[in-house]
Amino acid sequence: MTTRESLTIDLHSIESAIALVGEQEANLRIFAAQTGATLVLRGRDLYITGTPAQVQLCQQLIQDLGTLWREGRPVSGVDILTVRHAYDTQQREALQELQQDILARTRRGDIIRAKTFRQRQYIQAIRSHTLTFGIGPAGTGKTFLATVLAVQALLAGTYERLILTRPAVEAGERLGFLPGDLQQKIDPYLRPLYDALYELVEPEKISNLMERGVIEVAPLAYMRGRTLNNAFVILDEAQNTTPAQMKMVLTRIGFNSCLVVTGDLTQTDLPEHQTSGLSVATKILKDVEGIAFCYLTKGDVIRHPLVERIIDAYDRHEQALRTKPKARASGHSDRSPKAN
Repeated sequence: MTTRESLTIDLHSIESAIALVGEQEANLRIFAAQTGATLVLRGRDLYITGTPAQVQLCQQLIQDLGTLWREGRPVSGVDILTVRHAYDTQQREALQELQQDILARTRRGDIIRAKTFRQRQYIQAIRSHTLTFGIGPAGTGKTFLATVLAVQALLAGTYERLILTRPAVEAGERLGFLPGDLQQKIDPYLRPLYDALYELVEPEKISNLMERGVIEVAPLAYMRGRTLNNAFVILDEAQNTTPAQMKMVLTRIGFNSCLVVTGDLTQTDLPEHQTSGLSVATKILKDVEGIAFCYLTKGDVIRHPLVERIIDAYDRHEQALRTKPKARASGHSDRSPKAN
C-alpha cells in the first residue's frame, strides 16, 4: 500500500497566495501535472497531498518560486516549468539569478525579465554579438526582448539610432490601394513593433525621437543601399524575407552596430514556390564566427496560456496534413491533390 502524506504551506498573505496559484487557480493544475500531488488552497494556506516524493517535489518547486510569489509578483505557467527544468538539471543556482535579474520595467511599472533559460541565453547573445538570430514560435519574446535591449542601449547612448524593420509581404499587390500617404500605408505591417515600443517609452517621446530620426520604423525595402553605422537594428518576421532580401539586410551592418533577426520558420507567408531567406541564412551562416543562433520553443511562450494550446493544435493539424499524401500513395485516389 502506497504511503500518503499531507503538508500545509502558509503563503503569508492573500496577495502572495493569488500570485502563486494564478488566474482561476490554473497554476495548481500545473503543479499537480508536474508532480502528481493534489493541491487545494484555503485562504492563505496551501494543502498538498500525495506520496512523500510527490509532496517533497511540489514543496521544493513552490519554495524555488518564492522569490516571486512572496513579493506578490504573479507566477506564470512558464515560471513553474522553468523551475521544474532547473530542478531536473541541477540548475537551481542559475534559477535564482534568472528570477532576480530584472531587465527593465514597463511604463506601468511591470517588471520585464527573462522567464526561461533560453530567453536568458538570447539576451546574453544579443549583448555579446553583432548579429543574433532569434528563431521560435509566437509569444516567445523574440521581438519584445530585443526591443527592450535596443531601447536601453539607445537611451544609454551606446547607439545613435534604433531601426525597426520587417518585410511587407503584400506590399507589391495591395499597398497602392490603401488610403493615406506611404507611412499610413505601411503602418499596419509595422504595428507589432510600435506596440513593443509603447510598452517602454511614452508615446510623445517616441514621436519626438521618430521626428528626429533617432527611432526609425520602416519596411525592409527602405534598407537597400544603406550602411547602418552606430545603429541597433531589429529585423522582425524574417521568415517572410526572400534570400536576396536577407542577404541585403545582413550586408547593411556597419561599425558599432547590432542586428537582431527574429522569425518563426513555421509561419512563412511567402508564396509556396518561394524559399524563406531566414531558412537559407540559418544554413549558410551556421558556422560563421561572431553570429549567434538562439532557438526558442513552445516552452518559452510567455503570452496567455491559450497561445501555447493554439500552437499545439496547429502543429497537430499540420502533422496530419503531412501524413495525407502517404495515405493516397497506398491506394486512395484524390482528384484535387493541391487542395491542401
